[in-house]
Amino acid sequence: MVVLAQESLARIRTGRPVERIAYLVAAVLFASGLVHLGVLVVSGTTWEGPLSYRKAMTFGLSFGLTLATLAWATSFLQLRRRTRNVLLGAFTATSVVEVALVTMQVWRGVPSHFNFETGFDSAVSMTLAGGGAVIIATVIGFTIAALRGTSGLAPSMLLALRFGLVVLMGALAVGAVMIADGVTLSRGGDPQLAYTTAGGLKPVHAVTMHAILLVPALAWLLRFTDWPESRRTRVIWTVIGSYLVLIAAVWAVF
Repeated sequence: MVVLAQESLARIRTGRPVERIAYLVAAVLFASGLVHLGVLVVSGTTWEGPLSYRKAMTFGLSFGLTLATLAWATSFLQLRRRTRNVLLGAFTATSVVEVALVTMQVWRGVPSHFNFETGFDSAVSMTLAGGGAVIIATVIGFTIAALRGTSGLAPSMLLALRFGLVVLMGALAVGAVMIADGVTLSRGGDPQLAYTTAGGLKPVHAVTMHAILLVPALAWLLRFTDWPESRRTRVIWTVIGSYLVLIAAVWAVF
């Protein structure tokens, strides 16, 4: 177990250059989220609404965690070096742009999404939407690689990776719906309804967003047991079923 743990940690420390860059950027983005959490608490300002520091906090924490997770999870996939560099590099760069633009707009005191009041604000909103398209394209690339299979990878881990990436695709689809509805409503003259409508899908978006971390992490931890691979795979199937029930429950409630 000790050897396995050391090997796993070494995988992160001595990973491919694009992965090491992604981990570093993820740490900076996550730290940005923590800083804005501190600003939010110290300032005593509202936690609600599109102008809250909460938005900069949420984007920093979420993108930092997701970027690090994706870099780690996809390191198990067999990809050509150039393909990996393009996919993970694009996701990393887009994560920086998304967090930077949202943070900038928060400090300017204007909404970052669905804001078409000025030419500059429109450009920011559309850039954020375009960034979402890039993120979807990169995750599609990783998902295709996982569905094709990876030789030498334990079936339980491969199953976990496939499920996590497919559910992440679902999270991005929900995000695309949020953006499309918000843009339509905002351009139609009702920006407040745009924020309210988009906000209603946030719980489902959040739950589906982090399956790529939770399920593969469990599959990785199961490697520390002396269970046979068939039992580990059954455990992952059970977790997948439970996670799908959770998603359905959140969807029904919210």
